[in-house]
Amino acid sequence: MRTLLALMLAVLAPYAAAQSPAIAAAADLKYALAEIADAYRRETGGDVRIAYGSSGNFTQQIEHGAPFELFLSADEAYVERLAARGYTRDAGTLYAIGRVALFVPRGSPLAADPALADLALAVRDGRVRRFAIANPEHAPYGRAARDVLQHAGLWDAISPSLVLGENASQAMQFAAGGGAQGGIVPWSLTKAPEVAKLGTAVLLPAQWHRPLRQKMVLMKSAGPQAAAFHAYLGSPEARKIFVRHGFALPGESG
Repeated sequence: MRTLLALMLAVLAPYAAAQSPAIAAAADLKYALAEIADAYRRETGGDVRIAYGSSGNFTQQIEHGAPFELFLSADEAYVERLAARGYTRDAGTLYAIGRVALFVPRGSPLAADPALADLALAVRDGRVRRFAIANPEHAPYGRAARDVLQHAGLWDAISPSLVLGENASQAMQFAAGGGAQGGIVPWSLTKAPEVAKLGTAVLLPAQWHRPLRQKMVLMKSAGPQAAAFHAYLGSPEARKIFVRHGFALPGESG
């Protein structure tokens, strides 16, 4: 991998003065991708500019001409949509499988219960006034949270108390910020030290929601710097970081 990266850097040398490529990344990647980008800078000297948000919103922005060169989606369907409409180099690559967690902030009356039994009781007895998830209309982790709540038979009862984040990162902020009694958020975000100290997270069963199969893809306009970072995302170093942040790797998830 280091030999390959050295060759890529040689190719990139004429572009050193060019602006770093713009990367669109799903909000659940906030901590994992930042660490990967730091490792990439140290190892290669290359740089990228990363914007985090909801995969659905990024898809619409790309369709309207946003100059992203690489897209890391939290839902493979968005990459497949862009590929079918001719925006990408290929059909994309599966890079990770996401999971969701129940996050309970410090001082909350909720228990961090992976069966959601206490959440069900809390909805009935009024302990839950605000509960955070990402917006299911355009955020894959919001759809997964809705799946979980529907599986538990809680969706209709808890809907009036829901606080919807524009993306998974904002839902995490709502859940951890003290204004909500809890939330269903990406497992990857709860593992960051600055978040973990704010409360308790428990992993929820993968069978309770549709698989969060996450794909990345280069746009047709992608330059060599974006291609180099795309290649680095498949390196052993990057894969270790994904795992450390709570993602399963393709072919290794149950």
